[in-house]
Amino acid sequence: MNRLADEDLALLLLIRSFERKVLALFTKGELNGTTHTCLGQEYVPVSLRPLLNDRDWVFSNHRGHGHYLARFEDPEGLLAEIMGRKGAVCDGVGGSQHLRRDRYLSTGVQGQSLPVAAGVALQLKRHEPGTLACVYIGDGTWGEGAVYEALNMARLWRLPLLVVVEHNGIAQSTPTELQMAGTIAGRAAAFDIGHTRVSSLDVAEIRRQLAPWVERVRGGSPAVVEFATHRLGPHSKGDDSRPPDAVITDWYASYQAENPDQSSRIEAAARSRMDAIAAEVAARPPAAWTTA
Repeated sequence: MNRLADEDLALLLLIRSFERKVLALFTKGELNGTTHTCLGQEYVPVSLRPLLNDRDWVFSNHRGHGHYLARFEDPEGLLAEIMGRKGAVCDGVGGSQHLRRDRYLSTGVQGQSLPVAAGVALQLKRHEPGTLACVYIGDGTWGEGAVYEALNMARLWRLPLLVVVEHNGIAQSTPTELQMAGTIAGRAAAFDIGHTRVSSLDVAEIRRQLAPWVERVRGGSPAVVEFATHRLGPHSKGDDSRPPDAVITDWYASYQAENPDQSSRIEAAARSRMDAIAAEVAARPPAAWTTA
């Protein structure tokens, strides 16, 4: 990988440090419910960040911490939300999966965001031309009928809809090849929707590849962008059915080997920051709804 700008690497490592801290807090019994980390996939939203603007809508999913942090760089508010503390993004009601802030919305229901994003894209086309709706889904979400209804409408109505697929090869605990016939490219083609596959881990290279696609979407040509990525951990906690010798690529391992000084310096800062944030958030009083 080429050397990253400090700003990009800092955001990547903020997301990774956040996810590690969440797992550590969960292990200590300091979180309620469950959580799904995006370890290994951090570079996806970071790559897209400068290609989107504040007027664009972003729709996330159950594995959305990285999407939120790439959008807002607000680890304090997100951790407070997950811990149910004062200052939480949604007053502690949404937890890890269900967030709403400005033009950002996430849900833990597979496939639910796509038809909502299509409706928002229609509104944007009519009243805010040049803006788009970006929706993140996984390869497992292609088993939901709502995906195909939304794609059909997006193509018929030429909606500014950008579908970002984080194809990590496993749907919860089922390998993709056991639950998906054909390819994502083939399914996009069935609706005459443009498709591109991203296999690089290099943030700058990815941006160069996707910039023209994003501009076409803004002009009313919906597109499916498929990232070939890897989920480092299990679906949630202990539900990883992959064999111990499964080949799982981690962008950071490669980058750390090639740029050890920069990586060590920025990672130390990110971890220190998250330690301080976790201590400060844990000391806050509960969110208002917990005492109502």
